[in-house]
Amino acid sequence: MKLYYSPGACSLADHIALHAAGLSFDHEKVDLKTKRTEGGVDFTTVNAKGYVPALTLDSGETLSENIAILDWIARQDSKLAPSGPMGHTHLLQALAFVSTEIHKSFKPFFAGGGDSDKAKAGALIGKRMGYLADTMKGDYLFGSAVSVADFYLFTMLLWAQKFHVEPPAPLVAYRERMMTLAFVEKAMKHEGLV
Repeated sequence: MKLYYSPGACSLADHIALHAAGLSFDHEKVDLKTKRTEGGVDFTTVNAKGYVPALTLDSGETLSENIAILDWIARQDSKLAPSGPMGHTHLLQALAFVSTEIHKSFKPFFAGGGDSDKAKAGALIGKRMGYLADTMKGDYLFGSAVSVADFYLFTMLLWAQKFHVEPPAPLVAYRERMMTLAFVEKAMKHEGLV
């Protein structure tokens, strides 16, 4: 199995999740500007969309999109998803919210938006993160156990820090708590982020 990632990109969530699940995998850095992997492969032959993450399974099938990859990882290790009859549905709900309401709102910061666009985006991101801070069930999104959705939110909090977007106070403490997890530190070391 191989994860294709770019340091600090949203693929960090998948990188953390793979370590948390204890899955054996290789990882290969992708230059998103040139669309070349560290090994010199044209990344569009791996993922025609041209962006990370991409996870090539041992079967040869390649998954893309954070929601799909994180869901697949959670199915490999059920402790990374909330339990109960609605657990999977709640996980998908959280992943979709982080993806569509937070992740996509960072576009002005990556696509050369003006100061006004960035300020509006930052305010919206803070508001959306506020919803998650208000609905957290404990130390993590679903209680005392970390989930793959936490890894995605954590990555968005790193972006917020990078772009000086102020998250709600409970999520600042949450980000620091996430930084202490061994599998978070391991993925960040692999990506050269710490």
